Amino acid sequence: MTIERLPPPQYPRVEFVRRGLAFGIDFLIVWLLSSLLGTSALGIQILQILVFAIAWLVLRVVVVYNNQGQSLGRYALDMRVLEVERGRVPDLQSLLKREAIVGVGALLLSIALNNIIRNPTAILLILPLAIDCGAAVSDTQLRQTWHDRYARTMIVSSRRGYSLDIKVKRMLESVRRNVRK
Repeated sequence: MTIERLPPPQYPRVEFVRRGLAFGIDFLIVWLLSSLLGTSALGIQILQILVFAIAWLVLRVVVVYNNQGQSLGRYALDMRVLEVERGRVPDLQSLLKREAIVGVGALLLSIALNNIIRNPTAILLILPLAIDCGAAVSDTQLRQTWHDRYARTMIVSSRRGYSLDIKVKRMLESVRRNVRK
């Protein structure tokens, strides 16, 4: 007797723009928090990096684990992170693997943004994050980035959330109609 593996359940895909906006919301929260501790000195600041790493882990691992797979950015845009095989919220180890990879890219982005005016070549620090997230463009089935593939996770649409993107679209449409009148 053989046991056949069932294919993973099909979930609604999430567009790249929504994923980027959710990442941007989370990144902005952590970056602003860590930037409050920065000084005007040149270079990389250890305290700022430490605060960024701790805040990133809290927001993207602890909050996600305790909030049905949603960080603040994903909650705002109705998304959640799930395991590919089981379709459940990933365990802490999978979340740590996933967020360690994307967290390093986010940290490099933070360093680049803090130093871009004094050193324009700091823009090159964005490349690891761009390469990691660019892998989702070639994945037509699950739209997984490299950190998703490594941790065996995926981002799916959720009914639970604030629907910020829909509310902003409605508000902009209302403003557009009022301007035309």
